[in-house]
Amino acid sequence: MDMAGRRRARLKQLIELAQAYKGWSRKELARVLGRDPTKLVPGSGIPKLDLVVDLANVLDWPVGTLVSTLWRQDPAQGDATLPNSDYEALDEAAKMAHRQGQYALMVDLGKQAYEAATTPEERARACNRQAGGWDGQGRFANVLEVVQQGLRENPISSDFRRMLQSNLANAYYTLWSLTEAEAIAQGLIDWYQNHPPESIRDRKTQAFAHYVSGHTLRRLISQDPDNTTIHGFRAQQHLQSSAKLYRQLARDLDDDSFAGIAHTCEGGMIEVEAALGQKEPDEALKIIIEKLDAVIDTDQENGPVGDWLESYGWWCIFGCNIALRHLTDEPTLQHHMAICTNKADEIADRLDNWSLRERAFTMQYTRWQRAKDATGFEIPQVIDRDDVRLIAGTMGRYPTFRDTGWQILQTAQVVRNN
Repeated sequence: MDMAGRRRARLKQLIELAQAYKGWSRKELARVLGRDPTKLVPGSGIPKLDLVVDLANVLDWPVGTLVSTLWRQDPAQGDATLPNSDYEALDEAAKMAHRQGQYALMVDLGKQAYEAATTPEERARACNRQAGGWDGQGRFANVLEVVQQGLRENPISSDFRRMLQSNLANAYYTLWSLTEAEAIAQGLIDWYQNHPPESIRDRKTQAFAHYVSGHTLRRLISQDPDNTTIHGFRAQQHLQSSAKLYRQLARDLDDDSFAGIAHTCEGGMIEVEAALGQKEPDEALKIIIEKLDAVIDTDQENGPVGDWLESYGWWCIFGCNIALRHLTDEPTLQHHMAICTNKADEIADRLDNWSLRERAFTMQYTRWQRAKDATGFEIPQVIDRDDVRLIAGTMGRYPTFRDTGWQILQTAQVVRNN
């Protein structure tokens, strides 16, 4: 059956399900949907938007769930199908795709591996491969979905379950669901206090749980300023623990990427120290700006890459947070934020990192709004077509950014790319 045929069949099933759910005849359902009873299923299998929305309302389903049901791709139909391949071959191919940065291919291979799996552990691993592919594309809502799917598998090894839980916490953190992120990460931290890690996987998970908890609490300083002291001291403890654990992993495994993650924690600690009054904002910003000398040219052959380069991008965001939270002199604030937002944007583009991109766009807009309010003038905001594309992509990935994204698109002047 071709794709159109599969979609027609799925739409027919959904219509029959809606009839059964409401106890309606086809004619009654058609009347509610505003359609001719004989034309509920178009020949193309692609219903119009109003039909999709109305059918979702009849079923009491989220619109996105109905759309994903209609448009899901059967695993055997993927462009990356490997003929006669078993689970291990597909799993190895997914790992290779990750190393090569082919994240869409990794998702497709992970789906095929899930279908080929014969045990709960294999299915959970396949979900984790898909999560890695979605993570690489900045699609953290999809990460949540497949990690939760993996966690429903039973039985799976305890250390693998804890790793999936840490990935779930990070997805919540990235999407700014901070309560959920903190609860899951803290649960893992509590577990390791009574059960010290005995495997490399558990050591990594423990370090990551402290990372997520520390940065979640750092963000909560802005969201819940009345409890700055509580959030700040707890953030310090977890960021210090994470940095220490990652530095040890870097030494033990001879992998400098872990030291790059530790460097991100160390930058976060500077923001927290400023929030707690342990470090003067000017001193904190001076440390951050001087640190950025290492990435004056992000294309340099011997410069930072991977987790190390990303860490400098996050140091830029920490600098913006410090400036916004503590500086009252507008020209000084604008100066520091200009340096930090420009570099964060550059690093985000170099790494194609959507999390950094979301923060950079948000900070750039905040900086523009501050300047506009301070001067009382309509300061032009200029973006190009590439910016429009990236803003649209960021809006799709981060629900919390959508209002900001629309504000940028509605107020900025769009210029042609050179």
